[in-house]
Amino acid sequence: MTEVNTPPGPPGPGGWTRFVTARPRLSLLVALVLTALAVMAGSGVADRLGSGGWEDPNAESTYATRALEREFPDSQPNFLLLIDAGEASVDDPAVAAEADRLAQLLSAEEGVTGVGSYWQSGSPALRAEDGREALIAARITGEESEANATLERIAPELRGTHGPVEVRLGGMVAVQHEMQTIIQEDLLRAEIIALPVTLVLLVMVFGSAIAALLPLGIGIVAILGTNAVLRGLSEVTDVSVFAINLTTALGLGLAVDYALFIVRRFREELTAGHDPLTSVATTLRTAGRTVLFSALTVAVSLAAMLLFPMYFLRSFAYAGIAVVLLAAAAALILLPAALVLLGHRVNALDLRRMLRRGRPPRPAAEEGRAWGRTATLVMRRAPFFALGTTAVLVLLGLPFLGVKFGTADDRQLPADAESHVVQQHIREGFPGSPGGGLEVLAEGGATEAQYADYRERISALPEVVRVDGPVVNGDAAYFTVLPSGEAVDEPAQRLVGELRAVDAPFDTSVTGAAAALVDSKDAIADKLPWGVAFIAVVTLILVFLLTGSVLIPIQAVLLNALSLTAMFGAVVWVFQDGHLSGLLGFTSPGSIETTVPVLMFCVAFGLSMDYGVFLLSRIKEEYDRTGDHEGAVRHGLQRTGGLITAAAVILAVVLVAIGTSRVTNTKMLGLGIALAVLMDAMVVRSLLVPSVMRLTGRATWWAPGPLRRLHERIGISEGESTAPRDGEKPGLEKEAVAATEAREQGPSDERREEAAGRR
Repeated sequence: MTEVNTPPGPPGPGGWTRFVTARPRLSLLVALVLTALAVMAGSGVADRLGSGGWEDPNAESTYATRALEREFPDSQPNFLLLIDAGEASVDDPAVAAEADRLAQLLSAEEGVTGVGSYWQSGSPALRAEDGREALIAARITGEESEANATLERIAPELRGTHGPVEVRLGGMVAVQHEMQTIIQEDLLRAEIIALPVTLVLLVMVFGSAIAALLPLGIGIVAILGTNAVLRGLSEVTDVSVFAINLTTALGLGLAVDYALFIVRRFREELTAGHDPLTSVATTLRTAGRTVLFSALTVAVSLAAMLLFPMYFLRSFAYAGIAVVLLAAAAALILLPAALVLLGHRVNALDLRRMLRRGRPPRPAAEEGRAWGRTATLVMRRAPFFALGTTAVLVLLGLPFLGVKFGTADDRQLPADAESHVVQQHIREGFPGSPGGGLEVLAEGGATEAQYADYRERISALPEVVRVDGPVVNGDAAYFTVLPSGEAVDEPAQRLVGELRAVDAPFDTSVTGAAAALVDSKDAIADKLPWGVAFIAVVTLILVFLLTGSVLIPIQAVLLNALSLTAMFGAVVWVFQDGHLSGLLGFTSPGSIETTVPVLMFCVAFGLSMDYGVFLLSRIKEEYDRTGDHEGAVRHGLQRTGGLITAAAVILAVVLVAIGTSRVTNTKMLGLGIALAVLMDAMVVRSLLVPSVMRLTGRATWWAPGPLRRLHERIGISEGESTAPRDGEKPGLEKEAVAATEAREQGPSDERREEAAGRR
């Protein structure tokens, strides 16, 4: 008797499904308790984070700065009082008397040292050229948190009107404190904007208010958990306050991505007639694997920032990896438990019913039809769309060729911020290049003649305006070198190299704003190839494990990188060159802080891979099922195009909310990555990927025999793979051949027996 093969039903729940759904109420209760603990652990996290971290801690300039702070604290003032005499002169006796009183008051404060002023020294560098403003300089000691506490204690007594003068507070301590305060205020405003708008968009996508609340819940869990992680890390290492902005953006954005993908697949399985538990099992076996895979690719991109020595970049790696893994864990553990409990009620509270006015909802088969037509059109004219899209993206990235790198300073703050106003007055009204001096630390001891000879030689350098010093303390001394031009422009950076090349009978180290910039650029240039290689190699491996193809991973890396060109071009055109500065409300410093492009690349590349994985996984699933290459590409875009676009729009909303910040770097980060996300979802995934895959044809899926067998053993895919092997008929073609053979052989023994029984 011949055995009859019947089509298998959906596989039952696997081990992971049984684990996460065995006690769904208990799982959600434990999650609620852990989230409450995370709220307590992460409370006040922003107050413990720093606002610096742009310098290489191992650089020569960093060493010299620390040595000068230790040996010559008065040489490194970080706190300024701008004394404004109004219509009077700063040399007026009443003004001088009040200034002396303020200097004495400041000297008496605990944690303040090295107080000096124009009225004590008579230095012309501390007096404005119009004679109506002058400076009192001091150093607030301690780590950043201690310095902030000291500033908060003394600022109310110093700021404001004192007799004939008006006092404003400036200096690096004031800039960092004000930046930290503004970032916290702006983040709260961004969350107030993003959460309700995200909820509205989710309702528009899902229809069901119940389904729309699930991604928000996942995002909140991820954000609160990451805040607790950052709070713990701040106890053992430096963490930048800027990282909490990434926590909010990625926490909401990736939670929406992952929940959209999982809830959408779960609802598809329910619509197909499966019970909730079977639907969850299928969802985890397919979409769940993709979510896990996507989280790994995003985490890899963010982990590359750990290779750089600046704690500004490392902080984003800490925050990003934590929030990605927590969002994925919540989506793969908590969300399935909630879906099992909700079952068909996940479709409850359909708020779009009012808009339909009695019309039936669109059948599931019709969803995404426009994306299918788009894929057909693009593949029909594949050379035009591939070349045209590439040319446009390259053109949008051309402004980045003119990038100028600089340091973050007070111009990151809004124009009316007090510390920014003080620094701007100093830049515009005081002689020389305030804040632009270079210090040369001399160690090992020397005679007066040796110091004099060294001073004469560095004074002869072409970029030097004046050399002051040496100031000697035992075996250590330092010179102050005033360069021509701006503090960190090209001449100042060249002067750093020239000073370091001058021979001396003692050990020398150069520091200052230009020296810190040179060292930061060198550190990034040294680590950047390793970071890019790390991202590329691991991404190639992961995409191979997903697809089993050699060509698709290469396509994914190249197209992802191409999707970022518009972001980098816009960053230079807007934030460096100052276009739209009035509309967006920022002051352009004329340069881009050195670490920001690295940060934006890692984050945007990871998010692009996130969408790329969603699309490729669905294409691969369909190709495994049918063996039809173009049909698989069309089906993949049809099923995920709307989903990816919706996720990208929601993430862009969150990023634009972050981009409303009054701090320029945060604004640049939010708006720049929002642009990259939209370009990737709406241009690269919709036009470039289908056209390129059409041009490469079935060769897209090729892999040499050893790699193909490796993928069969350890690869990751959605569903059961039935991809055609060499010499094997693909999916539907195999079924058609089998049916033809069955017809030729005639009815089976079982069917003949059944027919005899009926007779």
